[in-house]
Amino acid sequence: MNELRYYSNTMQVRPVILSGGAGTRLWPLSRATYPKQLMPLLSEESLLQATARRVAPAHGFLPPFVVCNGEHRFMVAEQLRSIEVTPEAILLEPLARNTAPAAAAAALAAAAIDPEAVLLLLPSDHHVADPAAFRDAVAMALPAALASFLVTFGITPSKPETGYGYIRLGAELPEAPGCRRVAKFVEKPDLPTARAYLAAGDHVWNGGMVLFQARQLLEELERFEPAMLAAVRASLAAAERDLDFTRLSEPEFANAVSKSIDYALLERTDRAAVVPCDMGWSDVGSWDSLWEAAPKDADGNALVGDVVAVGVRDSYLRAESRLLAVQGLTGVVAVETPDAVLVLARNKAQDLRSVVTALDQKGRHEHLRHRKVFRPWGSYEQVDAGHRFQVKRLIVRPGGKLSLQRHAQRAEHWVVVSGIARVTRDGQLFDLMANQSAYIPLGAAHRLENPGEEPLHIIEVQSGGYLGEDDIVRLEDVYGRR
Repeated sequence: MNELRYYSNTMQVRPVILSGGAGTRLWPLSRATYPKQLMPLLSEESLLQATARRVAPAHGFLPPFVVCNGEHRFMVAEQLRSIEVTPEAILLEPLARNTAPAAAAAALAAAAIDPEAVLLLLPSDHHVADPAAFRDAVAMALPAALASFLVTFGITPSKPETGYGYIRLGAELPEAPGCRRVAKFVEKPDLPTARAYLAAGDHVWNGGMVLFQARQLLEELERFEPAMLAAVRASLAAAERDLDFTRLSEPEFANAVSKSIDYALLERTDRAAVVPCDMGWSDVGSWDSLWEAAPKDADGNALVGDVVAVGVRDSYLRAESRLLAVQGLTGVVAVETPDAVLVLARNKAQDLRSVVTALDQKGRHEHLRHRKVFRPWGSYEQVDAGHRFQVKRLIVRPGGKLSLQRHAQRAEHWVVVSGIARVTRDGQLFDLMANQSAYIPLGAAHRLENPGEEPLHIIEVQSGGYLGEDDIVRLEDVYGRR
């Protein structure tokens, strides 16, 4: 009953999963280099993984296209591999251009495989509590998509929310029972207006998901945004294959105007339709919305990690690396990470961008990356830093191999904690075991790899006048990094 009810034996839906978020609204947990869709916020799996599972082939869908930021490509690929989802393709955006160019790239790629392709555009960072209701809504929307409509999914409001856009419902489509025409898209309202929408019952939240035929989207783009479509088409034509990824060409993609699919098409076309539905949806767009979606205790608290709450109500408390103790507060968010702590009123969660902006203006880096940084070969974490030195802990997965590289301004000393380290240093090749070490002089061509079957743990001590990550000249890289 949860499988798609197709109207043709040959017609199936191809998901397009968008994973290009910048990671600011759930700071300090989510950051630019590790945004919220890659995090396990509401279960043991990330939001990206949960999205991919909702539209897995087991439920009647075709393998997905994934459109993502090139910086996140290895994390995206690994997360999909770990849940046994093999995408049709992973398209890498060379720079952020919002959802309309991303949808155009996927539609062009899908149409090249199947001119009659039907695509389901999905943000990777949304939560759906009732996947069966979601799939039923997709099945209900399919006849409208086959009738050349661009079909959105309107979430039945549960409260007068001011953080979401709304859709005013129009007349029902005779050719698609349960589907309505879009009468109007409405920007995020003030509270009195949102209350009026809820009382009238003729408005739904804009869920940000769209079902459409690839050729219909391309026709609408040709009508409303021909320059954007031409830029994306040229970028895809000049794309390069990079391991398991398709890297869109940057010069052409940069010519595409940055617009959401709502502004570019849905608010302008006369072919917009909507399926009203209730699937337990949240865009997880703020700490307040994450609190609403999370399991809570008898006092209305969502507690994650090593947390002690005394006399606390209706709050979201999360500890990532140590004990977090909170007493006597109501309606707060307190989030601890190894390098930052956030405390704010839950009803001010939508204003968090001002904190991230302040960090950027002060030249801080905490809004960009965590202490622990993921790489295709494993991860590294800063342990200590001071004048002319930095200490990191490196974990290299079995078979992982860092690039052959050299540094112009720093030397390095590697100490093996556990595992086997294979070291290349100016043409020498040798293995190190636990408690053994190697010195990498400034300017030496070097590489570290793990030939063993267990993770390799290394302590790296860097010394020199400049210790930034941009002091790397890659001579060779098995992951295609430049």
